Amino acid sequence: MPHRAHLFSLRIAHAFREACLDERYDARRFARDAMAGVTVGIIAIPLAMALAIASGVAPQYGLYTACIAGFLIALTGGSRFSISGPTAAFVVILYPIAEQYGLGGLLLATFMAGLLLVLMAVMRLGRFIEYIPEPVTLGFTAGIAVVIATLQVKDALGLPLAELPEHYWAKLAALAGALPQLDPMSLVVTLATLATLLLWPRLRTPVPAHLPAVLVGSGLALWLNGQGAGIETIGSRFSYLLPDGSTGAGIPPVLPEFAWPWQQPGPDGQPLGLSWDLVRALLPAAFAIAMLGAIESLLCAVVLDGMSGKRHSANSELLGQGLGNLVTPFFGGITATAAIARSAANYRAGAESPVAAMIHALVVLLALVSLAGVLAYLPMPAMAALLLMVAWNMSEAPKAWHLLRTAPRGDVWVFLTCFGLTVALDMVIAITAGVLLAAVLFMREVAQMTKVTDITESSRVTPPLPEGWRVFKINGPLFFAAADRIFGELAERSQELRGFVLYLDGVTVLDGGGLSALTKLLASCRRSGTQVIIADLQFQPLRTLARAGVQPEPGLSRFCPTLESALALVRSESG
Repeated sequence: MPHRAHLFSLRIAHAFREACLDERYDARRFARDAMAGVTVGIIAIPLAMALAIASGVAPQYGLYTACIAGFLIALTGGSRFSISGPTAAFVVILYPIAEQYGLGGLLLATFMAGLLLVLMAVMRLGRFIEYIPEPVTLGFTAGIAVVIATLQVKDALGLPLAELPEHYWAKLAALAGALPQLDPMSLVVTLATLATLLLWPRLRTPVPAHLPAVLVGSGLALWLNGQGAGIETIGSRFSYLLPDGSTGAGIPPVLPEFAWPWQQPGPDGQPLGLSWDLVRALLPAAFAIAMLGAIESLLCAVVLDGMSGKRHSANSELLGQGLGNLVTPFFGGITATAAIARSAANYRAGAESPVAAMIHALVVLLALVSLAGVLAYLPMPAMAALLLMVAWNMSEAPKAWHLLRTAPRGDVWVFLTCFGLTVALDMVIAITAGVLLAAVLFMREVAQMTKVTDITESSRVTPPLPEGWRVFKINGPLFFAAADRIFGELAERSQELRGFVLYLDGVTVLDGGGLSALTKLLASCRRSGTQVIIADLQFQPLRTLARAGVQPEPGLSRFCPTLESALALVRSESG
């Protein structure tokens, strides 16, 4: 019961209250939270910048997201150890929005998604995440990983492309066409960063691999640029305008300021403005952001529950995610959700409560204010290498390969459908198609499990029944996908009979389709003069028949509470 209470409860700051107010929170626990928060904050700084760039906006907006959303969601959410901020999963949704509507459109879509998440929390929809099959989740996350990796090829190889086309196959064509112009020095930085990311964990030090990898990549790029190379950095690609009219390179060393999302720049660099047509155009994107945010955050919470033995509140986590995404756009922050890799690192670093995530946000804020000049030296190939590693990790390639080798054929088709549609078309289409395909395949499998058997000659029916009578037993749910087949078969087998007993103790479900098929069977029996005795109805089928007003019909149909009473009725009337 406590687990059920967690799942269905909805209160703001659920995890913070539970971990810091309901339980004893002392200096020792705070010290562990502080250490974990600093560790994850160091990981989050380059990732937040890289993910913002991959989403089509300047790197400071990723830092704003990690600061504001990371703090608010930790304070108001329902998972103790989740770290929220920009995540790779959103790149495939946010990049097209930023390209078409600019920063203002992206922030407005994030705000609308926050409203949808709050609505989902109020409607207690947190449990519905359980109804998304694993092949669907694996399929779209693997597809997202492929798209993210593709987007990083340009910076990883230093290709001279101003921008990439909208559609995936056009992106591949543009990248392939630019390959002869790759920059060898950019490739060297990418490979050095990737090598550090792969080899550093073998040293088994408490320092996360992201920090030394970025330092190696940055140091190498700085040296190569000093030798005349032209490796792009955050400072060379991005600039900002200060209030005094001067321009700076990289990211502004100032705190995020309040501004209405629709007053931020649109695709033409001018304030976006607000209109009903714009809101309507952004609504599908906002819905996609909200759905993916809900899936990612709740999956992350489930993973952390398995690691820690604690329990999250699904609806409270949705509420926290919604509130974070409602507020963050007013300070320039893009879409945020819980990040599984950072959250797992947070728990492994010793986190005790949401305070660790709040400290992580403060660490990012401190870096924004005090290290902006240093961050400008981060090379774009190193940022691309970080995201290539993120893409590989989120793809869960070993798990996907295991599914392809061992799962039933239906699950394989669901995975491939979601994967292909995510890469080629759109993640929302992929999830929708995947869930529908999984549902149809599941219904087909369940329908095939429903069988009708002639048990007249079995030990349950002794002594033998009078001539012209049979006993048919149905096992399995009688829903629309199975009922027509089952009752059609019974209609054929009963045409030459005086009557038959329909033994239904193995039928747990009778839906509207099953009721309609049963009505057709009774009509067929009425025409052939065959009597039907329905025996041993379970509660749900009995309730369905009662609500439909199905009554015994003299000379045609009767109901008996048990098989034995039905058999006795047949013998008494035939004797």
